[in-house]
Amino acid sequence: MNLFGDAIAWIFSPERLGGAAGIPAALAAHLSFTAVAVLIAAAIAVPFGWAIGHSGRGREVAVAVSGAARALPSFGLMLMLVLVFGVLHKPEAAMVAFVLLAIPSILAGAYTGVQAIDRSVIDAGKAMGMTPWQVLWRIEVPLGMPLLVGGLRAATLQVIATVTLAAYVALGGLGQYIITGIALRDYTQVLAGAILVTALALVVDGLFALVQRWVRSRVGPRQGRVFDATLIS
Repeated sequence: MNLFGDAIAWIFSPERLGGAAGIPAALAAHLSFTAVAVLIAAAIAVPFGWAIGHSGRGREVAVAVSGAARALPSFGLMLMLVLVFGVLHKPEAAMVAFVLLAIPSILAGAYTGVQAIDRSVIDAGKAMGMTPWQVLWRIEVPLGMPLLVGGLRAATLQVIATVTLAAYVALGGLGQYIITGIALRDYTQVLAGAILVTALALVVDGLFALVQRWVRSRVGPRQGRVFDATLIS
């Protein structure tokens, strides 16, 4: 209990609340790596996921690739890429690792969101004369959004956890307190770093849960109105 109290005191000590080595700067770096990686991964995975879900082609390949990518060891992948890219390009190597780890969850969320839609809804849209493009954008994308948000949620948490390891190659973030604490045998600092990373993951997960609940609440009414909106347009 004393160790936990010491860790909390360490977090809120004045020297940790400002400066280049302070918690706000480390948190900003952690969130920056995470946000950029997830955005890049989404830009790659979402179009492919929608195309697979819409056409039904390539699902087996996507499942196999996603499964294989999920099995990649985060730490080993990042170190391998740092060695491949060279020590002068550690940020780029780490970012590639983060993106590769984020793609599987987003890809799965995108195509399963489309494939989970009741086919009678899609058939009704086609019967009304909607083109494949209209079916995708007016029915499949909106109704598949909850599962896509779930994929983004899983990917973001995966990246947050992996960015913690980036401190091992001197890229900063909240993980630097854990790595430095281990090297110095300062277990108060190690626990403080673990608390910070856990708190960040819980906050981000809670925010995504709220977004996912909001999206689900919007999907139900939208499903009932989608064809009326199509007729009006």
